[in-house]
Amino acid sequence: MTRAVVVGSGPNGLAAAATLVAAGVTVHVIEAADELGGGARNSAPLLAGLIQDHCAAVHPMAAASPYLRDLDLPGVEWALPEIDCAHPLDDGDAVLLRRSIAETAEGLGRDGWRWRALFGLPSARFAALSEDIFRPLLGIPRHPFLLARFGAVAAPPPTWVARAFSQERTRALFLGVAAHAFQRLDQPLVTGIGAGIITAGHAVGWPVIAGGTGALTDAVIARLRAQGVTFETGTRIRSRWELPPHDIALLDVHPHAVAEILGESLPAREGKAFRRFRAGPAAFKVEFAVAGGVPWRSPEVGRAGTVHLGGSAREIVALERETSRGRMPARPFVLVGQQHVADPQRSVGDVHPVYAYAHVPAGYTGDATDAIVAQFERFAPGFTERVVATRVLTATDLSRENPNFVGGDILTGAKTPRQFTLGPRLSAQPYDTGVPGYYLCSAATPPGPGVHGLCGVNAARRALQAVASPQLVGSAAVGRS
Repeated sequence: MTRAVVVGSGPNGLAAAATLVAAGVTVHVIEAADELGGGARNSAPLLAGLIQDHCAAVHPMAAASPYLRDLDLPGVEWALPEIDCAHPLDDGDAVLLRRSIAETAEGLGRDGWRWRALFGLPSARFAALSEDIFRPLLGIPRHPFLLARFGAVAAPPPTWVARAFSQERTRALFLGVAAHAFQRLDQPLVTGIGAGIITAGHAVGWPVIAGGTGALTDAVIARLRAQGVTFETGTRIRSRWELPPHDIALLDVHPHAVAEILGESLPAREGKAFRRFRAGPAAFKVEFAVAGGVPWRSPEVGRAGTVHLGGSAREIVALERETSRGRMPARPFVLVGQQHVADPQRSVGDVHPVYAYAHVPAGYTGDATDAIVAQFERFAPGFTERVVATRVLTATDLSRENPNFVGGDILTGAKTPRQFTLGPRLSAQPYDTGVPGYYLCSAATPPGPGVHGLCGVNAARRALQAVASPQLVGSAAVGRS
């Protein structure tokens, strides 16, 4: 029987394990941390009874993932907010993104028809579109005309796409979603992340997991254990020779770790590519317990699961340019999670869990807490008086807790045009490492970050192809005895 080892138990490592065990492979998962799940788990309660996501929180791409859709996960519930995303502005207005593209368009006034023109067809046919955008782009598309239609929006820089809208408020909403890429917004292909989130959101919404993202991870792990997958925690793998005997290995790790683990086994070209893989800007996270919720100036913002604090379109573009250049803005872009809006069980009485993370430069060692709080106060005066407890996770903390988050980069690599579309190296097979039997399956590979698990699924399928064609595996059967 084929033996596989998976290094890393984030969403992609677990998805790789699920794909392999379903094919009859014996699977062992090794995790460096003491807790499984990577970024897809719950934080320790800030106050007794409060439920807070550690990192991954809102899941439009995961809800559309065919891998998760096909898993039998009893008890996992997707919870949707009334409003997916809100973008408050300084004049007290708030622009709203809803699951219904018709309702979103209605709220955008004279820009509504433009929003429909850009996102209507891709969202209506997202099930078909996902068959292409959830795979590597270097290949023959299954739906070429639909992919080309989506690419007409996803390929130009976000700043160019924003010009399609006549109103400042619409441009701000769009660029706030585009900023999820943690990149300069004047570069081509960066729109791909935001366009994917918007189209998936109009197809399935921006849901959270009832009981926290950890509830999804726990259900996947329970299913894998029932299928015979074994787990090992607290073990950091630094060399391929530390692995147990195996025929194939799936690496849910940062490309820098691939270079370390495979070492001199890597061909020179691949080793150079993995070592040169760039980290992107970082996140600086603050968790809040808020009595009575956030006192937003616009009440509609309080009904949104996600809130973007970035101000005008021009301001967002400037903020993302500064962080990409390694400079800390005085007023950073802040993403706010109000998961309790969709999932009230996360709250305790009138005290609600709210989290926020700012976009900060890669490797940022400063304290962005005051800047985050100031952005709340800008759009929700009196916020500070309602906060009853806080917990700070600096960029350094995030990097220390999860080696994939190099320098606090929670996307596992800068989503520059090349790295976003191709992964660590130029290849039609982005999951291959250049060493027979070893495959990269982290969010550094297409289709990129999220709890969708499809980097792991795609890499595992590539590994299974190699098993079926022994000449592709070579002498991969190695490991500690």
